[in-house]
Amino acid sequence: MLVINHTPNTLTNLTVELSTMGDLRLVERPQSHTIGPLDSRNIRANIKVSSTETGHIFGTIVYENSSTAEKTYINLNDIHMDIMDYIKPASCSEEAFRSMWAEFEWENKVAVNTSFTDLNAFLKHLVAKTNTNCLTPLSSLDGSSSFLAANLYAMSVFGEDALVNVSVEKKSDADGKLSGHVRIRSKTQGIALSLGDRITLVQRGPGATKAQP
Repeated sequence: MLVINHTPNTLTNLTVELSTMGDLRLVERPQSHTIGPLDSRNIRANIKVSSTETGHIFGTIVYENSSTAEKTYINLNDIHMDIMDYIKPASCSEEAFRSMWAEFEWENKVAVNTSFTDLNAFLKHLVAKTNTNCLTPLSSLDGSSSFLAANLYAMSVFGEDALVNVSVEKKSDADGKLSGHVRIRSKTQGIALSLGDRITLVQRGPGATKAQP
């Protein structure tokens, strides 16, 4: 982190105080510095990420004015740690998927709320935006069916499994909207909640098409 003193005063005992939310741990706290007028310092801190979970890092710069010894506090914008930085598409057999699905205790169920009206387009959008791999053969999803069910799978850089089951149907009314649920299962609560938040955020998505009258 580069800290620049744009003031005409010397700033003493300047520290960057960091705190974290989520499965993040501050390993090494930044040292205090004295920064002269129009001078700068590079300040380093080490934060350990232990699991795939959305987290936040909050920071405050604290320093004293050398002439008044008065403390000043400057709140920094928080840093958002995105689950998508730690999760990648992966493959497993349908048997392994079903076994893990029965074993994993954490589940998050997200209701489908999208302006997509095409089942396959909605599925492809979810796969792309969640860094998952569709285990269900695409050939079995072709056709004019009004119902779609698919299993998606991903693995984190920490070796954690993320299972997703998409169950969506196209309504037969004039609007032709999609309804259903996306269920996420994982060994850890953090993945289930964070991936559910991601799906809620992206499921409406750009590129949605209006239903034809």
